[in-house]
Amino acid sequence: MSKPITVLIADDHPIFRKGLLEVLSEDPAIKVVGEAADGLSGLQKIRELKPQAAVLDLDMPGMNGLEVAQKISDLKLPVALIMLTMHKEERLFKEAMDVGVLGFVLKENAANDLLNCIRAVVDGQPFISPSLSGFLLSRNSRAQDLRKEKPELETLTASERRILKLIAQNLTSKEIADQLGISHHTVENHRAKICERLNLRGSHSLLKFAFDNKSKL
Repeated sequence: MSKPITVLIADDHPIFRKGLLEVLSEDPAIKVVGEAADGLSGLQKIRELKPQAAVLDLDMPGMNGLEVAQKISDLKLPVALIMLTMHKEERLFKEAMDVGVLGFVLKENAANDLLNCIRAVVDGQPFISPSLSGFLLSRNSRAQDLRKEKPELETLTASERRILKLIAQNLTSKEIADQLGISHHTVENHRAKICERLNLRGSHSLLKFAFDNKSKL
């Protein structure tokens, strides 16, 4: 029998957190290894306990779920992230996806969706509460429209696409180099290649293109 999936829950509402624990404890394939009542302690426990998945409340004191997710991305921690929220806002959904969150679950659907969501994200697959699926379709549609407008995007290598997304997050070449574990010189070479492939001219044209199309990349 395979080992259970290890999960950490970070939510500042103790009653809701207890409810999640009860839901997850019913499945022997899931093991909750830690809890946190705020974002900062949640991040610390993720670093200490190294769970396979972390369930983060979007609205938490200290650090909110998005800030924790961004820090996890910066630190390159190997944990699949699920965001819990009460808000049906596409802006929040886009921000979560942009920082590497694979699961996005409405709190009102958590009891029904969370188990399937955990299994999906640990396998590297996205999972979104069905009532939010329109956000994902909208995001995919915008990405397809951008590729029609800028077919040169298809010529980018996987490394160049990754760097373009990090540029869109307003990271400097040094920060990108540190995050990817490559040299500053290599990042600069990639930036030059991206500009060449996308026919971008001028010192700020790449940054402007990345910012303008952040949610479509």
